[in-house]
Amino acid sequence: MIEDVVGRYVHLTSSGTGYRVYFEEAGTGPVLLALHTAGSDSRQFRHLLTDPEVTGRHRVVAFDLPWHGRSLPPENWWTEEYLLTTDRYVALVEDFCSALGLDRPVVLGCSMAGSLVIELARRDPERWGGVIGLSGALHVEGRFQDWSLHPDINAQQAVASWTASLMSPSSPEVSRREVWWTYSQGGPGIYRGDTYFYSEDLDLRGRAGEIDTARCPVYLLTGEYDHACTPDDTAEALAAIPGARGGTMPGIGHFPMAENYPLFRTHLLPVLAELAAVRTADPSGDRR
Repeated sequence: MIEDVVGRYVHLTSSGTGYRVYFEEAGTGPVLLALHTAGSDSRQFRHLLTDPEVTGRHRVVAFDLPWHGRSLPPENWWTEEYLLTTDRYVALVEDFCSALGLDRPVVLGCSMAGSLVIELARRDPERWGGVIGLSGALHVEGRFQDWSLHPDINAQQAVASWTASLMSPSSPEVSRREVWWTYSQGGPGIYRGDTYFYSEDLDLRGRAGEIDTARCPVYLLTGEYDHACTPDDTAEALAAIPGARGGTMPGIGHFPMAENYPLFRTHLLPVLAELAAVRTADPSGDRR
């Protein structure tokens, strides 16, 4: 069997730096842009990319951030410490969309990307057809630490094992092992550098009320077993964003789309249907 997933590279410039970025896509229709978690890559969305019920209605696009997966670091990457900031992260997503000509995509992000999509909706609601945050919060404390840089620690095993603890024990073992495997392949210091954005640079407390969900619908979903971004963290965000919808996903942990896709899609498909209904009710909002 050959899957209907196509992988390519796009060259783009973001924040004054040139990148060669890997992305995969499948399907046709309004764009669903998938953003991976800290320290990992877009392989987390392989089930989404091969779900005919999704790709029959959406063009699903997933890319590896620079330094992640199949997107190499830029030239002279060794001359500075890798620390992902909010402005740089937002710019990378926006510039990737511009490079591919993606107009008003729905953005689905998990973990650090689940928080990022809240900021995307706040900054430029007209640019997105809606955002879906998995394990997203206004602020997450205590994640940026130096332990993964200690020379006596095998970071590729330690980071993978720490993140594995965030999954539900009832998720299929084969899927949980796959999440561990992809995390074991991260570059040195990349997980730590991502958590700088997630835990230090991004803080939407006191600003979430600025989000206009009539212009950019916001959905936030978090697994009940997630102890990094807890359901309470997400509930706080939902309460702070007028009109935001979502809640807790029973039986799932921090990596819904990768650790238990069959269960996750029972939560995702209704959200996609609601967003499609919004497009149908207001065709002027779909600028494809």
